[in-house]
Amino acid sequence: MLGQIPTPKSLCILRLSAIGDVCHAVAMVQQIQKQYPEIAITWVLGKVEHMLLKDLPGIEFIIFDKSKGTAAFKELKAVMKGRKFDVLFHMQAALRASIASLCISAKIKIGFDRARAREGQWLFTNKKIAAQEQPHVLEGFMAFANAIGVKTEAPHWLMPFGESERAFAKDSIPQDKFYVVISAAASKAERNWQPEKYAQAAEYLSEKGYHVVLCGGPGALEVNLGEDIIKHANVELINLVGKTNLKQLMAVLESAKLVIAPDTGPTHMATTVETPVIGLYAHSNPKRTGPYTCQNNVASVYEECVLEQRGKPSTQLPWNTRAKGELMHRISFEMVKEQIDNLL
Repeated sequence: MLGQIPTPKSLCILRLSAIGDVCHAVAMVQQIQKQYPEIAITWVLGKVEHMLLKDLPGIEFIIFDKSKGTAAFKELKAVMKGRKFDVLFHMQAALRASIASLCISAKIKIGFDRARAREGQWLFTNKKIAAQEQPHVLEGFMAFANAIGVKTEAPHWLMPFGESERAFAKDSIPQDKFYVVISAAASKAERNWQPEKYAQAAEYLSEKGYHVVLCGGPGALEVNLGEDIIKHANVELINLVGKTNLKQLMAVLESAKLVIAPDTGPTHMATTVETPVIGLYAHSNPKRTGPYTCQNNVASVYEECVLEQRGKPSTQLPWNTRAKGELMHRISFEMVKEQIDNLL
């Protein structure tokens, strides 16, 4: 457990991935910077995540490229040779991250409390954050800042993108009316809603007078899903799938009136720029991983799925319990339509 930890002069943050999680971590980091601007902060993170965050002020970034395999650990060890931090925030309960933490010398290594320190993370730390009852991921991250005396507030983000990205968004999307973004693809196909239902939502939004913009990465899963949505839709859609970098996507999300997405990075990117989000959830608990400021606007079947599979409500199960199987089809268009009407 935590004792009294003096305010560090140097802090290393170890959070390698993923996009949504590093967005949550930014809120924590910026509250540390606001209250203790004298702390020197170093952040070890993944290559893709660095593309989004690299211009955040006051932070030294060190890239850990997991695609390099064991060479990534050797590179991190070489970069960290001769350095010692007052505090390490070990913020990723994954074995890869725990092995990476061995390359970082720090007097105090803070990790999750025992209940959340999965994959043996507790073996690699000497202090734990305070246990929390059913926290959102962002609230779990804020507990790290609390551990060094930061009095955390409601999250607010200053994300590193600017006028060139906003100009891209303006040039890519007709400005004759407002638009809504559908970021359809999660990292795993089973977390994606059906293309015909996305198309139905797009048609409804078009009837309400909005352009509908499809966004996503350049991978085959995202591109193919975007094409399937277009095939099913009887209205014209603006297809930006694979055509934006992460900073340009931030600008597209910023100017949208609404974002519809499953459990994926753009859900949380949109939250950082105060754009309302309808999250689509079946496998993970939206109270834990949903859009932080729109947790009451999700279309979720998670609770009924986990009750069927485990025989207990989520409140009586480990907080990271996931439902399994092909479940997203159980989210109806009517559920999403209700949230569209609530938010628009």
